[in-house]
Amino acid sequence: MLNKKILISGNEAIAQGALDAGCRFYAGYPITPQNELIAYMAKHMPAVLTSQGPGIFIQSESEISAISMVYGASASGSRAMTSSSSPGISLKQEGISYIAGAELPAVIVNIMRGGPGLGNIAPSQSDYFQATRGGGHGDYRLMVFAPDSVQEAYDLTFLSFDLADKYRNPAMILGDGILGQMMEPILFKGAKLIADRKKPRLLPWALTGCRARKPHIIKSFYLREGDLEKFNLKLQRKYKVIKEKEQRWEELFLNDAKVILVAYGTLARIAKSAVMQLRKSGKKAGLIRPITLWPFPEKAFAKIKTKKAKYLVTEMSYGQMLADVKLAVNGKSPVDFLGRSGGGIPAEKAIISRVNKIYHAKNI
Repeated sequence: MLNKKILISGNEAIAQGALDAGCRFYAGYPITPQNELIAYMAKHMPAVLTSQGPGIFIQSESEISAISMVYGASASGSRAMTSSSSPGISLKQEGISYIAGAELPAVIVNIMRGGPGLGNIAPSQSDYFQATRGGGHGDYRLMVFAPDSVQEAYDLTFLSFDLADKYRNPAMILGDGILGQMMEPILFKGAKLIADRKKPRLLPWALTGCRARKPHIIKSFYLREGDLEKFNLKLQRKYKVIKEKEQRWEELFLNDAKVILVAYGTLARIAKSAVMQLRKSGKKAGLIRPITLWPFPEKAFAKIKTKKAKYLVTEMSYGQMLADVKLAVNGKSPVDFLGRSGGGIPAEKAIISRVNKIYHAKNI
C-alpha cells in the first residue's frame, strides 16, 4: 500500500494509522458509527507480527473492560488503543482518568454521535467539553486531535501515538460520524518511518519483570498526606509544556480578514468552502481551524493583526468550543455563534448568511 493512493474510510484510516504507528494491542466494543474501525483491527491486528508474536485484538465484554485492558497493555510497554462513540466513551472515563493518573501513553478514539443519552447515530461535536476538560475525575488533561479529512485522520493517529509516548500521557482522536464513514484517497507513511515505529521499545518505566533491577511501580494511588498534591503539581508542569509546544492549527486569509470563522473537524470543511465563496463575493473572510483541541491553539488568535476583526464560531453543538474561543480572544473582539446539535449540521448557506449579517450589522 505504500507510495500509492488508497481509497479508505476515516475509521479504517485511523485503524491503519495505528497499525503503522506500532500499535500492538487493541481492545474495544462495537458501537455505531465507529464499527468499521473495530472490524478493521479485528481483521488486520493478528497479521501484524512482532518479536513477541502477533498483535492482539480483543472484543471486550464492555467499554469498561476495554479501557482497563488498555491500561494493562500500556503498563507493560505496548502501544495500545481503544475506540468507541460518545456513550461508550462516557463509560471509559474512569479508566481514562486512571491511565492519566498512572502517566501511561495510550490512544483513545471517539467518533462522536448525537446526544445526550443514547441520542442517535448521526454526526455531532457535542463531546468537546468531555474531551478537552478531562471527562473523568481529577485534575488531568488529554491531548485531543481533531482531523478534518481521512488523510489527516491517518496522520494524526500516527502523531498521537508518538506524542503519547513522548509525554507519557493519553491522547484522543476526536472525530464524528461523517469523518468515520466517508471515504477518500490517502497516502500512507513511508516504509522507513513505519519500520521505525515497529522496532522493539525500550521503556525505562514499563512493567517487564524486575530480575536484576529495582522493580518499577505504576500507580495512581497516593495515600500519604501531601504525596498526591506533589504528583498533581508534576502533572501540571507537564501539561504546561504540552500547552506551549503542541498547539496546532490551520489558518486561511488571516492577514486581511474582517470576519474570522472558527471551526474544527468535519464542519471546518464546510466553513472553509463558505470562506471561499465569501471571498469571491468581496467579503474579507478568514478561517482558524483548531487541529489540537487541547492544547487549544491560543497562539493562532494572538497573532491576528487585523484591527476590529469579528469572529464567528460554528459547531455541531450548542457552543462548546465557543468557550475556548472567547477565552483566546479575551474580550478584544466580538464573538458570534452558529450551531446545531442532535445530528444537525450548519450548512454552507447558513454560515454565509450569518457572515453577511455580521458585515451589515457592524458596517464593515
